[in-house]
Amino acid sequence: MKYFSTRGAGQLLSFEETVLAGLAPDGGLYIPEHIPSLPADWQTAWKDHSFVDLSVEVLSLYVTPDEISKLELRQLVEKSYSTFRHREITPLKKLTDTTYVLELFHGPTFAFKDVALQLLGNLFEFFLKRRNQSRALNEKPEKLTVVGATSGDTGSAAIYGLRNKANVSIFILHPKGRVSPIQEAQMTTVTDVNVHNLAVKGTFDDCQDVVKLLFGDREFNATHRLGAVNSINWARILAQTVYYFLSYFHIKRQVADPALEIQYVVPTGNFGDILAGYYAKRMGLPIGRLGVATNANDILTRFWKSGAYEKVDTSRATTPAGETVPAAGASDGKQAEDASGVKETLSPAMDILVSSNFERLLWYLAYDNAKGADDEERRRSAGRTIADWMGKVKSDGRVQVPTEVLERARDDFFAERVSDEQTLETIEYYFESAKYIADPHTAVGLYVARTVAPSNSPHVRQIVLSTAHPAKFSEAVTRALEGSPSFDFERDVLPPEFKGLLECERRVIDVEGADVELVKKVIEKYAVPAVAQVGADV
Repeated sequence: MKYFSTRGAGQLLSFEETVLAGLAPDGGLYIPEHIPSLPADWQTAWKDHSFVDLSVEVLSLYVTPDEISKLELRQLVEKSYSTFRHREITPLKKLTDTTYVLELFHGPTFAFKDVALQLLGNLFEFFLKRRNQSRALNEKPEKLTVVGATSGDTGSAAIYGLRNKANVSIFILHPKGRVSPIQEAQMTTVTDVNVHNLAVKGTFDDCQDVVKLLFGDREFNATHRLGAVNSINWARILAQTVYYFLSYFHIKRQVADPALEIQYVVPTGNFGDILAGYYAKRMGLPIGRLGVATNANDILTRFWKSGAYEKVDTSRATTPAGETVPAAGASDGKQAEDASGVKETLSPAMDILVSSNFERLLWYLAYDNAKGADDEERRRSAGRTIADWMGKVKSDGRVQVPTEVLERARDDFFAERVSDEQTLETIEYYFESAKYIADPHTAVGLYVARTVAPSNSPHVRQIVLSTAHPAKFSEAVTRALEGSPSFDFERDVLPPEFKGLLECERRVIDVEGADVELVKKVIEKYAVPAVAQVGADV
């Protein structure tokens, strides 16, 4: 299996090269040259598999044995998920007769990002160790400088996945003051010498833009051998497809309905978690349309309503005084909005203006819509289309896709937007009705699921992806449940691992603006450069 850029430039890469490269030199994201079909007997052969067993089976469809043997792959997977607190890794919990939550927060940092980043950290270590073992004794070891941006959970999950890894330095950029106190503490209290936290004055999108500029600087990239941990890294998407298969088998065992239909609803900002479900579906997992649940930062919801992928909501009118107000029928606009257009919400991990992973879906939509005599011609056409669309987003802030592309997107997805008020109401509703405490991101998904449920057939069961432990967002949870006399945050929510965390020693580097040159100076100061010829390997 080889991998290529969504924007069409560059050569085909192996899985190893793709994982170590992260972002493509042309600014695109790597995708597999084809999506493999499931084995003919997968429904029976896999039905009793554990999470580890399923991971080995699914990953083996994308990673050939000459790159990682089946035994090595199993060892990597077992090592990665030995850190999880639940034996099922991602357990399925029933809330109502038709609604379930897939709990993805049982890893070391209590967030769904652990599922992919524990594996990615071990893949980095495995590939570097193998490369260095083949080097001459007098050669310097190959090193990797990992850079990433976080809106909260990616940072801590990446740090826990890479802390103290040999020949790896990690630099995580987070928007100063825009992550929850627990999220910030989880990142900045890790004092391993290879871990560096950068608090950037700006938004998550600013941090993400800086990371992309770093990868686009070929000389800097070659000197420091940059690696990606954001969901631009293909390995993260691949790892996340596994829990769709696990939850599918779990619900099949629980529901004795031969006409069962499964509907996934996913709270999402950067589109990685739900994109994994899309890959699982294209591989052959029999599921219905995927529900895209967004907060007030609703670029994705607006796309499915209009076909416009745009940073700023053009349905919002401007007053003579220059104030922005919602147009008739548009979003309520109650969340505070900064100059960049990002609204601060109670679900901050989704406070994202541009969803990086959406480019991967756009490529498949462009490919399906492309005209060509053969597959290769259609691929090239799709790459040119994506380069054009992403260029327009960068230059104009928006792109309008053709109607037939939008209709194709609607075949596999639906999308809804959720306000902070609706988020709080949902947390309270499920605490009172099901004694379940949801974090605000999960509540966004639960609200959408409950909204669309009346239009579903009796055979539909909904699975909402629960993305973080509620203790990571104490302000929102406490605010939602402060009127419930039976609720006690410390007793009902706070895990022992979080007690005293806010008082621990911290190490963080302040960056006064989202300036790529300022970030370069930090990396140059703390990272050990790789040898020159290493940069040419990928």
